[in-house]
Amino acid sequence: MQEVNSLIEKINNGNNPLFQELYGSDTSILKEQADRYKALMNDFVKVYGTDEVDLFSSPGRTEIGGNHTDHQLGRVMAGAVNLDNIAVAAKNDSNVINIKSEGYPEFQVDLSDLTIDKAQFYTSGSIVKGICARLKELGYKIGGFNASIEGRVPKGSGLSSSASFEVLIGAIISHLFNDGKLDPVENAIIGQWAENNYFGKPCGLMDQTACSVGGFITIDFEDPSKPIVKALDFDFQKSGYALVITDTGGNHADLNDEYASLPIEMKSVAKELGKEVLRQVSMEDVVEAIPGIRKKVGDRAILRSFHFQRDNARVLDQVAALESDDFQGFLKMVIESGYSSYMYNQNIYPVTNVEEQGVSLALALSDMVLNGKGAWRVHGGGFAGTIQAFVPQDLVDKYVATLESVFGEGSCHKLFIRAKGSVKVDL
Repeated sequence: MQEVNSLIEKINNGNNPLFQELYGSDTSILKEQADRYKALMNDFVKVYGTDEVDLFSSPGRTEIGGNHTDHQLGRVMAGAVNLDNIAVAAKNDSNVINIKSEGYPEFQVDLSDLTIDKAQFYTSGSIVKGICARLKELGYKIGGFNASIEGRVPKGSGLSSSASFEVLIGAIISHLFNDGKLDPVENAIIGQWAENNYFGKPCGLMDQTACSVGGFITIDFEDPSKPIVKALDFDFQKSGYALVITDTGGNHADLNDEYASLPIEMKSVAKELGKEVLRQVSMEDVVEAIPGIRKKVGDRAILRSFHFQRDNARVLDQVAALESDDFQGFLKMVIESGYSSYMYNQNIYPVTNVEEQGVSLALALSDMVLNGKGAWRVHGGGFAGTIQAFVPQDLVDKYVATLESVFGEGSCHKLFIRAKGSVKVDL
């Protein structure tokens, strides 16, 4: 724990190595981030009356490879991004956690009762309670603390603001009460467990792991009880590219049936082959079975199984490309993955509303502006929402201006893959 004035001095308007790792080298952005931390610390002192604190940062994440492969126990690739949630926190020597998030009412979690309360499903308090319950079960120490949180991971952007919050809470408890002993992957697993059991939402492990570990990671879900997580040693900031996520403004409200159709149809093909999920069969198995199963499952299900087989295998090739510093080869496979999502997985626009194709339009504009340079693909679930593009630095301004002229000012987020996951900001 350090005094606020001492921390402000060490932050030094963002001119320090850790801030550059987290936020890049642009001096105006570093100054903005320094002011952000200073404002949050001052707010914490005003609310809680304590000026000895610790600082924390937890990134959002972007899916990079393996589109809709996780629910078939496949492989994925993801990366932590420089949009983050930050926290100022300190122990309060009580049995109550007090959290104030900017823009939201303060809430409390009483650690004397860690039972599941379905009446509190879908609340931030339930997430914090679930994380504490699981940590206690696993033998970690928990205790009361105060925290002020400010978030820059946009909700609904596909960058996983909820997962970032979960592993931020895990990092705070790890450092305040357990000497920072909580492993990043275990932090992710605990966050997922809390979201599943206390928040009431089923989710995979990719989001929490990417936010917790940082950098480029790949996860193999073949054994869902023991996913294999591997961090990749690649410095994205030296690549000469920006990662741009564009929100096309589509409405997700009526897309539940579309999203549900993807795992249902993929599993229907696996079932006809005597298995539960597509990871348990091969492309050759699927092709050989087409004449006998086509009328039972439908052509779209078969095409979606093609996508799974190819995108699942492609993750291995993308990892190999990054590990051998072949970024151009990696970008080529990002485009291939995007085409596969469009042609085979068919999660670019809903079949119930073919007039509204924001994702398709954003991909077409990306193709035109980049013209063979960089890469572009659907981001996340699809049908509406966001696309992802790797844009050469000399084309970033043109790319953003073109996309924002269609989808609105502020629809593009210029990002980079940051090496650090959820961390104590140790200056």
